This record gives sequence, C-alpha cells and structure tokens, in this order.
Amino acid sequence: MEQHDTLPKFLVRNAQIWPNRPAIREKDFGIWQTYTWSDYYRQVKEFALGLRELGFERGDTLGIIGDNRPQLYWAMAAAQCLGGLPVPLYQDSIAKEVQHILNHAEVKIVMAEDQEQVDKISDLKEDIPKVEKIIYDDPRGLRSYDTSALLSFIRVQEMGREVAQKEPDLFENIVAEGKGEELAIIPYTSGTTALPKGVMLTHSNLVSAAELFMQVQPIYEKDEFMAYLPMAWIGDHLLTHVFNLVSGATTNCPESPRTVQRDIKEIGPTSLFAPPRIWENLVSQTQVKVEDSDWIKRKLGNYFISLGMRVAEQQMKKEPVAMLDRLLYPIGEPLVYGPLRDHLGLRRIRFALTAGAAVAPEILLFFRGLGVNMKQLWAMTETSALGTLHRDGDVNPESVGPPVTGFEVKISEDGELLVKGPNITPGYFKNPEATAETFHEGWLRTGDAAIVDPDGHVVIVDRVKDVSKLIDGTIFAPQYVENKLKFSPYIKEAVSLGDDEHFVTAMLNIDLDVVSNWAEKQRIPYGGYMDLAQKPEVYNLMHQEIKRINAKLAPELRVKRFLVLHKELDPDDEEITRTRKVRRGFIAKKYAEIKEALYGDKPDVTVKALVTYEDGRTSKVERVLRIENVEVES
Repeated sequence: MEQHDTLPKFLVRNAQIWPNRPAIREKDFGIWQTYTWSDYYRQVKEFALGLRELGFERGDTLGIIGDNRPQLYWAMAAAQCLGGLPVPLYQDSIAKEVQHILNHAEVKIVMAEDQEQVDKISDLKEDIPKVEKIIYDDPRGLRSYDTSALLSFIRVQEMGREVAQKEPDLFENIVAEGKGEELAIIPYTSGTTALPKGVMLTHSNLVSAAELFMQVQPIYEKDEFMAYLPMAWIGDHLLTHVFNLVSGATTNCPESPRTVQRDIKEIGPTSLFAPPRIWENLVSQTQVKVEDSDWIKRKLGNYFISLGMRVAEQQMKKEPVAMLDRLLYPIGEPLVYGPLRDHLGLRRIRFALTAGAAVAPEILLFFRGLGVNMKQLWAMTETSALGTLHRDGDVNPESVGPPVTGFEVKISEDGELLVKGPNITPGYFKNPEATAETFHEGWLRTGDAAIVDPDGHVVIVDRVKDVSKLIDGTIFAPQYVENKLKFSPYIKEAVSLGDDEHFVTAMLNIDLDVVSNWAEKQRIPYGGYMDLAQKPEVYNLMHQEIKRINAKLAPELRVKRFLVLHKELDPDDEEITRTRKVRRGFIAKKYAEIKEALYGDKPDVTVKALVTYEDGRTSKVERVLRIENVEVES
C-alpha cells in the first residue's frame, strides 16, 4: 500500500478513489455550491502551478487572510503541494499584528479574501518589503485598482493551466517529491504574554495528529464538518483541512460569519468543534430562548434541562440514575431535547468537541444533558491541536480526558504538564531561544498547571504563571473562578483577582445581547454598552448571579467585590487574544487603578476611556464605575 506521508499525497489519493464525492461546499448568494474531490484537485493543481510561475518555490511562505472560503483552503493546499508553507492570519488582525507576522515569516505572496484584506495589506506596503504579490478571491471593489502586484485567484489559475498544458506531469512529480518530515504550516500562537511565535509543524506532525485522533474518535468520508473558526487557529486547520484530506470528510463554508448558526442548521454537521466561548454563547442563547417562551414551555424547558444535567452528571460519575429520572428523561426527548438540538443545528451530531481553553463543567453537562456527545480535548498549537481527549463512556467534566495513544504526559516537580509525541512541533520559526526554553530533555513544557487523576485523566488547573495564593495560603486559580462566573448567561467575560490578597474580586463584561434582551423586558432604557453596563438594575442582576455562583464555590474562593467594566475586553486593545484568552499581565497594568479600588473601601472608581466612532474619530470620556460588595456566607 502506498504511504501517504504528506497532506498533498492524501489529496491525490482522494481524487483517485472518491472523484465524485463532495470535498468542500460553500454557501454563496444563498445557494450551496458543492465541489467534488476531482474539482478540489483541479483547483489546487491550477493554483499551485500558477504560484510557481510567480516564483513561489519550495520553502517559501504564503500569507493567507480572510474568512473561511474554499479558495483560501485551496491556496493553503497549493502552497503545501509546492513544498511551501501557508501562514494563516486572523482576519480581524490589526495592522501591526499583520505586519509583525508577515515580516517574521518572510511572506512572499499573500492570498487575501476580499477588498478589506487587500487594503489592509496594501496599506502596509512600505513596512512589508518581502511581500511581492497580493492575490485576491472576491473582486468586488477591486476593479479600479491598478497595480502589477495585485492578481486575481482566477488569473493565477489561468497561468497554472498554461503550465499544465506544457508540462502535464509537473504537478504530480512535485507532490511526489514531498517528504513527511518537511514543514507543512507555520501557525502563530495567540500571544498571551508576548509577541506571537511561529510554530513549525511538519506533515508528519499533522498526519500523526489526525491518525491518533481517529483511533479514539473515528471519522468517515460521509462526515460533515463546518469551517467557521478562524483559519489562523490550529483547531480549524486540523479539523477542516487535515481531517478533510486524511479522512475524505466534507468541509462546509458558511456564507458569512453572521450566518454561521443558520448555515449550521441547514447542513446539520456530524461533528462540531468550537472553543468554550462559542459553547457558552449557545448555552446563553438557549437559556434566553427558554425564558422567552410561554409559561408551559418555560417550565418544561427549565425542568428537563435540569433533569438532563443531573442524569448526565450521574452517568459520567458512573453512579446509578434515580428511577424517576430514568423514567422521565426519555419524555424530555420529544418535548425539549430534540427541539433544542434541532434549533442549535445539532440534530445529526455524532460528537462535539471543545478545546482552546478550559471550559466550565456546567457547559459540558448542559450539552450532554441535551443528548449531545460532547467531549473535551486539550491541545496546543505546538501539539498540532491534539493531546488528550475524552473517550465515549469515559467523560469527566472536571478533566480534559486521558492522552491519546502514542502521546505521553507527565507532571514536573513544580506541577507543570510536560508532553511528548509524534505530533509535537520541532520548534519555533527563527526563535531558537524560545525553542530551547520550551523543551526540556525531549519533553515540551506546556505552561499549564495540571494533575493526572487516578483514572489517568489530565486535569488542567490553570496556567502555571497564573496560579497563586490568597494571603491565608489558599491556592487561587483565576481561570477556575472565571469559568464558574461565565456559566451565567448574562456574563460574557470575567477577570478574577486575588493574588496575595485577602479575598477574591472580579471585573465583569456583560453579554450585551442577553442583557439588552433582559433590559427590554424590564423596560430599562439605555444608550449602548457603556450606559447599560452601569445601570443599577444591571448591577443588581450581576449581584444575584454572583451570589448564586458563589454558593457553588469554596467559601475562601467566593467573590466578595465586583464591578462591571465600561467596555468589552477587546483583542484590538490587547486585553484578550484573538482566541479570547485573557492577557492578565496587560490587564493588570491597564486596570491597576480598578484593582486598587476593588481592594480599597471606595464605592466607585473613575476611569478614562478612549471611544472610537464609526468615522474613525476618537475622544476621551470619563466614567464612574460602581463597585459592589457581595454578602458571602462562610
């Protein structure tokens, strides 16, 4: 049997054995367009040969920026076919982030989705000297652009077809030359503490990750995936590109980020992969939908959701389910569980995954209670998006599951999770210092504080650098408290504080969609996020939510003081990463006055905020943020 040690070789295989099976779909102008594996192969071949005509060679880097579109995935595959390296960027990255990555990765050509992204790259022209060409997919708004550096995706393919006519075997010969140990992609880390680092991943790393995953959770060619997560996130690359090629499953691209949920309902994917923030949003939407129902539906919804979570918890703990619950649970399927799964687009789901950050156990219980086979996966960019994974019948909401076969874990003396396996990066691009720091005697230092429980499951506590103590010696893991707070449908983001303090406090972001819906029902007028967040009624709502959540926390970890921030934490303001991880060091400096006030005796704190209007104008405003005490029972 021929060995497929690179992703392009899987593409060639798929076109040979499944020429007429759907490989990728996209929704455009309200209609789903389907491309078979034969189509996929042809599109990639023509674009790859066109790239070669533009001077793209083995080892060169191709920047990719935009929403999930087949053309961008084809460009990614084309670069890999030529022995080059795609470098995906977050589509909402600001100029300085784009500039840093394009220069650091020495990007030669950029594949941009549309005018917005073309303008973003063009505006940096003087600051990105190595970029020679910009290729675009969507021509709208670009017809008047007159520059030799700008080419359409279609024009590059035309160049490729001309090459193929002259040298019909060239593409296949180039693909055959590829080796598994060659680099396949350079994704950049989210940069929670410093500038993003380029992670070098080989074809063998990625193929191993897919094969190890499929030993635990099989994926078939008839499976359907949704490509809606940022292409720069390694989770998207594994699920919608690597799995797509290795298993032959179908990838589906939504019409736009705004239509994702509707498009998911239309496709009915068999698997859904998302970071905790998306699952938290779905829980909030469901809770709002239930509360907005008439009296009977609201009572039924709340009762059966609670029942489902209780049954799911007992099953996961391998405890006997009470007889009454066992009898009532099936009644909830046609009344509540089935309709909710259908509403969320999960009617055909075989398994659902959450990864990218710690998820509150309540989120896992919520979906499993609805009958969704939801499991948690722990991974890093450096591990090709795979490390540990829950098994069917062995799901623990407090853990991220045991390591997959062939992936080793151990805990260092200071409590840090160390890992090794065939899917782990050989190091960081042009950064031998970071590589030397991260690897110790062949083990990758993850930076996560963890334990391994008696069942072999890995339990992530928090980031090693973030785990601290209260003054009384109580271990304080901020992420643990934050996840509890974010299970509230009204709280979108939370930053908990307590390092070397007497008690725990929190800075909150309200969920604007959910809280505005609540405010309308309460007939509370407001003029935007800043105004709504400081309403006394909203503070009272937050107060009640924190009291409810405190009851589930150990007494010493209960939140005693809080405030609602005047703005949402924003990646553009460097407060959180593009994957919505809190940048604690930056926040500690930026909001030092707020922290001081939370641990003082003042009832409020004055902050100065920079407001940016739609026309680009900015102005500074002062805002008084109320600080509220929460009664804590010992």
